[in-house]
Amino acid sequence: MQKDKWLFEITPKNNLLDLNLREVWQYRDLLLLFVKRDVVTLYKQTILGPLWYLIQPLFTSVIFTLVFNNIAGITTGEIPPFLFNLAGVTTWNYFKECLTATSDTFKKNEAIFGKVYFPRVIMPMSIVISNLLKFGIQIFIFVCFYLYYVISGYDILPNIYILFFPLLIIAMGMIGLGLGMIISSMVTKYRDLTFLVSFGVQLLMYLSAVMYPLDLMREKLIDVKKGTDYSWVVDVNPIAHLIEFGRFILLSDGDFSSFGIVYTSIFTVIIFFLGLLIFNKTEKTFIDTI
Repeated sequence: MQKDKWLFEITPKNNLLDLNLREVWQYRDLLLLFVKRDVVTLYKQTILGPLWYLIQPLFTSVIFTLVFNNIAGITTGEIPPFLFNLAGVTTWNYFKECLTATSDTFKKNEAIFGKVYFPRVIMPMSIVISNLLKFGIQIFIFVCFYLYYVISGYDILPNIYILFFPLLIIAMGMIGLGLGMIISSMVTKYRDLTFLVSFGVQLLMYLSAVMYPLDLMREKLIDVKKGTDYSWVVDVNPIAHLIEFGRFILLSDGDFSSFGIVYTSIFTVIIFFLGLLIFNKTEKTFIDTI
């Protein structure tokens, strides 16, 4: 048979810059099947099922409100502290789930990868897409509390930037996917990274101003007496900008920075394509090291 008559050609070596997105599109039906599998099997044998989607952000927001607002005395202006925390937690959770669930793709799916061929990147992509269902449920709960506070007399109407909220979620998913693919590729050789991911995610949450205003975090990182300024830690963290922009969109409160959005957009594109390149390169040899 002539070479040009083959539908697909599986080769061990490809161009480093070949993102293989065309093949992903050809396997889109498989992508949808993996999404369905993730949604159906995640809580299939649990008692509360999808209610866990609601319990986690609600309890986390309550704890943050008690600890950071009531005990530590952190103020959130005219915004109710619980709603302020729920907005940050809901947005953060989508990024966290995308990152942690994709960071060990090769390790979790080595049995499948070793038996049948398909574009490996479909697996982490399916996780990011299936997590949208969980995010949708959590954002619905946020809207319910949002309406409750509006009816109670709080002036927290959204602004015109609400139109950019889908782009905010896409950026969260792309960063989580990009970082997850990079970590997953490294885990094939360095298993210790698996234990560091959970710790690193918790640390990143505190550095991303999930439970307090971004301005307050900048203020605390500046020590005028000692002449030290660590506020750059906030400015180089794209997740902090996304969390703050999310609260600005939903609650019309926060430090909206045009520079932060531009910087985050550039970072998102770079980290996604970098993760895709590293992931595609690793998939050719991971079975020998996993």
